[in-house]
Amino acid sequence: MIPMARTKWIAVAALLALPGCVSLGGKAPPQLLSLDAVQKVAPGAEKKGGQGATLIVADPEAPRVLDTVRVPVKISATGIAYVKDAQWADTPRHLFQKLLGETIAATSDRLVLDPGQYSAAPGQRLSGELMEFGIDAGSRSAIVTFDAMLSGQGGSVIARRRFTASAPVRAVDAASIGGPLNSAANRVAADVAAWVGGQGN
Repeated sequence: MIPMARTKWIAVAALLALPGCVSLGGKAPPQLLSLDAVQKVAPGAEKKGGQGATLIVADPEAPRVLDTVRVPVKISATGIAYVKDAQWADTPRHLFQKLLGETIAATSDRLVLDPGQYSAAPGQRLSGELMEFGIDAGSRSAIVTFDAMLSGQGGSVIARRRFTASAPVRAVDAASIGGPLNSAANRVAADVAAWVGGQGN
């Protein structure tokens, strides 16, 4: 008589021997999408900030439809789908936070800090909500919309503003959407950086 544990292992081995019949996880996409900052901090650049020059760039909030590695497509006023075989390397809100921080640091005299390491640092804090970060099928465009909020030390709100940008897409598929989304995200990040710079230290 074959022991029960050995019987289970034999069954598993038999299943694995059948190609195409068993999947031990989702199929990986051919490539992962990410964001690349157009304006980057120069290698070797050094910044020293006092209390007023410090800026913490927080992860923005995002609705559930965006808080995923999939890329949403608006197909109607109330309909959302996802681009087949397209996947972000991280959630859009985290990727956008990194892009914002890099762009602001590259275009201003601010000492930009990550909230995960410097949550108690003095100075201002940039937060907000990522309202749109995907494709509009009707207009064939990539759209990024960010509601920004700048707060002072102690949490008092200094200013709020909505930023949006779009870029045309050739086709709504995994191979065509990465560049336009990166372009729209960089335009929003540049506008936010200019706005933050105009708010003073």
